[in-house]
Amino acid sequence: MELSEIRPQLDSIDGQLLDLFLQRMALIDKVADIKRRDPSKPLYDPAREREILMRVRENAGSDYGDAAFQLFRMVLELSRARQAAQLIPATSVAARAAAMCAHEQAVFPQSGRVAVSGVEGSHAGAAADRLFPKGNLVFMDGFAAVVKAVQSGLCQFGILPVENSVHGSVRQVYDLLREPDICIVRSVRQLIRHVLLTQPDAKVENIKTVYTHEQAAGQCSRFLQKLGADVIPCTSTAHAAQRAAEAQDPTVAAIAAEACAKLYNLSVLTDDIQNESVNDTRFLCIAKGASCYAGADRMSLLVNCANSPGALYQMIAKISALGINMCKLESMPIPGTNFSYRFFVDLECNLHQEGVLGLLCELERSCDSFTLLGSYSEIV
Repeated sequence: MELSEIRPQLDSIDGQLLDLFLQRMALIDKVADIKRRDPSKPLYDPAREREILMRVRENAGSDYGDAAFQLFRMVLELSRARQAAQLIPATSVAARAAAMCAHEQAVFPQSGRVAVSGVEGSHAGAAADRLFPKGNLVFMDGFAAVVKAVQSGLCQFGILPVENSVHGSVRQVYDLLREPDICIVRSVRQLIRHVLLTQPDAKVENIKTVYTHEQAAGQCSRFLQKLGADVIPCTSTAHAAQRAAEAQDPTVAAIAAEACAKLYNLSVLTDDIQNESVNDTRFLCIAKGASCYAGADRMSLLVNCANSPGALYQMIAKISALGINMCKLESMPIPGTNFSYRFFVDLECNLHQEGVLGLLCELERSCDSFTLLGSYSEIV
């Protein structure tokens, strides 16, 4: 048989499959209607799904059993996603999402009291200036202090670095996002350019000590390895520049932004020190409570999947079933556990988008723990 003869048969079968799929989804709508009227009937019936999948695998035989199993598992995921979109249970994530929508504001503010880690001249400060051109920046000693300032009401907003395109994620910030009553309301990508700052009369070959933040040290690791100096970590690169200036020692330097040179009366000794020329850091803007702003097209979640085969796949399948793009998935070990992991997830979607609230409720139901961190937009 030739390919030209086979393709029309495949097209015919595809048409039949589509017709059957549409018939099945129409029945799923009726199932959802029954469950809406009778809340005692669960959305997810694992025993029935296992029974269907085992029967499919057995009937398909050894040659196609596994493929049939995967096909019908996706059909069941799509069916459950369809039901979830129509059944919004009274869950904590539903309440949080409703609060976000209720407090949704049309315009992101240009002013406000903003908590920033470090001192004047930090990259976080530059990110804050982009987000709040008329903002009142309050510099804090560390990321935890930024979160506390927002939680206490001392500041309306806080700026936290969450990941760098070269050196990866800031794990400490991920942990802090789990703090109660914190919500991501915006993010911004900031181009980072590091320079070596010293006293005006310093020479590279004489540098013995370098102050900097651990992230900046990682981003400039090749330069530091060649330099061979002692690296002393600081809470921010701007704080590093401040300490280098206070030392008044030509053997002491700092890795920081070029803007810190004028602020702290230092000189740029060399400016070609980054491992990569493209070096962006993503900063999150947090606020207290549950709120969002119009135009939000990104959502961040913190999820604990069950430590069992297929648990992560099932979570991803639920998201995929709605055609939502997952733009970030990162695992983080859970302290005090034996190789259990928490996942930080970024999705490209909006709370008002059809099926999204049902998806969030289904994820909350099926995962060991689930937190909606925020619905927001990102400035690039």
